Amino acid sequence: MTAWVGLIAVAVILGALSHASAVFAPVVFALFLIALSWPMQRWLQRRLPRLIALVISILVLFVTFFGFASIIVWGFSRVGRWAVANMGLFQALYDQMTAGLEEHGIAVAGLWADHFNVGLLFGVMQRVTGQLNTTLSFWVIVLVYVILGLLEVDRAGDRIRTLSNLNAVRMLIEGGAETAAKVRRYMAVRTLMSVLTGLLFWIFASLFELPLAREWGVIAFALNYIPIIGPFTATLFPTVLAMVKFGSWEAMAVVFASLNGIQFLSGSYIEPRVSGTALAMSPFVVLFSIFLWTYLWGLSGTFLGVPIAFTTLTLCAYHPSTRWLTILFGSQDVKSHPSRIAADLQDDPAR
Repeated sequence: MTAWVGLIAVAVILGALSHASAVFAPVVFALFLIALSWPMQRWLQRRLPRLIALVISILVLFVTFFGFASIIVWGFSRVGRWAVANMGLFQALYDQMTAGLEEHGIAVAGLWADHFNVGLLFGVMQRVTGQLNTTLSFWVIVLVYVILGLLEVDRAGDRIRTLSNLNAVRMLIEGGAETAAKVRRYMAVRTLMSVLTGLLFWIFASLFELPLAREWGVIAFALNYIPIIGPFTATLFPTVLAMVKFGSWEAMAVVFASLNGIQFLSGSYIEPRVSGTALAMSPFVVLFSIFLWTYLWGLSGTFLGVPIAFTTLTLCAYHPSTRWLTILFGSQDVKSHPSRIAADLQDDPAR
């Protein structure tokens, strides 16, 4: 009966998170940024007045995000300009594919005429404009939460320590500190792997004589921060370009296989060894978290899925009734804390 109640409660919570994504997603993203920037804010507060330290921290965040957005815009704009300037190559490829399909009885021109019209184009433009407005509003809200959160970290810690429930205090203080450290390590590893992936993409595109080698490296670097979806998208664009440039299915297959090999090497072989056991999770949990939070919150959920997963498992390790979840699905560092398990056995001799 208790298990069914727990499952129902989880379903209700996930439903609420999905329907109120505009409320909860900015808060979670702000907490993520606070965990990243708090060490800098704390270091500055020891040397400067709190408000000046806050201004510096916010400026650093703003410059970081502006720089990141700038290189993304630069990369995709360069690709877009190249595509417009070489429209003849795309037209030749389209004619070739159309002729091949029509030989097999598929009338591509008729299907295109039936499904494409000016209204569809305007609809796509409206959706893109609406998404841009939503994204801008999202980041404004996140910025407000980050400013308020950085001002409240010390006070929140003092209030938590006054709670009478010592287990809750330990979970929030120690678990929160451990989670923040994992967030920073996760982003450090992700940044290192993104730089490595971008360099390998650049080198491969240069050796394969693909146009826009630097741009593909920059795009791969940026998209590698988005698990699964980002790396796949980063390999898809150069693959299409290889087909356009060389007009060969074999060349397209070689490019696609090579770029995915680079992604596999950095993401599945090098990254686990760099991150160590602190961020190790069951592959099932990683994949499930990414798809679950993508479904609930869209692209922001795709990015936050893995941090939410290891945050949940880290906090579960601080309570006897949920520690088994961390042992089964979470980091291996639970095995390095036998005192926790011994404490659980003392609390519950029947186990």
